[in-house]
Amino acid sequence: MLKFLDFEKPIAELQARIDELRDTGAEGGVDIAAEVSRLQAKSDKLLKDTFAKLTPWQKTQVARHPERPHFKDYVAGLFSEFMPLAGDRAFGDDQAILGGFATFRGRRVMVLGHEKGDDTATRLRHNFGMGKPEGYRKAIRLMELADRFGLPVITLVDTSGAFPGIQAEERGQAEAIARSTETCLSLGVPLVSAIVGEGGSGGAVALASGNKVLMFEHAVYSVISPEGCASILWRTADKAADAAEAMKVTAQDLNALGVADTIVPEPLGGAHRDAARAIANLGDAIEQALGDLVSLDAAALRQARRAKFLAMGRLS
Repeated sequence: MLKFLDFEKPIAELQARIDELRDTGAEGGVDIAAEVSRLQAKSDKLLKDTFAKLTPWQKTQVARHPERPHFKDYVAGLFSEFMPLAGDRAFGDDQAILGGFATFRGRRVMVLGHEKGDDTATRLRHNFGMGKPEGYRKAIRLMELADRFGLPVITLVDTSGAFPGIQAEERGQAEAIARSTETCLSLGVPLVSAIVGEGGSGGAVALASGNKVLMFEHAVYSVISPEGCASILWRTADKAADAAEAMKVTAQDLNALGVADTIVPEPLGGAHRDAARAIANLGDAIEQALGDLVSLDAAALRQARRAKFLAMGRLS
């Protein structure tokens, strides 16, 4: 069953009533088609009205929905001949950041990104998408490999942030993130980055410093989580909604600020309600972005990337 978010409670109640009516009709042979149709139309309108005016905090909740498509779903839906590559050749393999060679709509590419997992076991295995130093060093290795062979790089970002544990700090988390960001900026091949859920802090920037940055309609991207920001400013996470509003975390805000280049539309109600359609929409946006970049040489790609990021935050 679809998991409803807190602000979707009225929609959930209507849907429960529809399901109850359908069960009653099936058991008693009662014709309830007209009533179901009426309630379904009401539910659809309520869903449309609700998602037309989401607050930044509500968008954050949608971006975190556990049933949103994850890295493995995008690989299965958009890429063929995927050949995963593991390990950073220094410490080990991090399952929070995955990647490898693949074919995207007839073009050989390198694809990498965060994997959060779908259930308790896989979430623990993938550390909830929070990369460790070896994950970012693996990303560096894969991006450099793509650069060597002249392959475009596609990154799919979905993380609350890099892993903050003491083991990660001992192995040089900050240095690994900084070098991964540097590698993104220095690539001589096209780099298209997509924020498909959460884009949290340096753990996201390390894979998202691309020539083109795409964001799903209900994705969020920020230097810190709203809860973390609220805890610092107001000493309580209860002010997370206020923090999300102030931080301009939404795709619409970031597109206006020049941080995100393209907003990718989601199915009504979020990507989790129609994963196949959401994945196809992202594929079209990636194809468009790559088409704008593949004719540029290495120097032009680096210069365009540099200009893009230096322009952020500049007052006109």
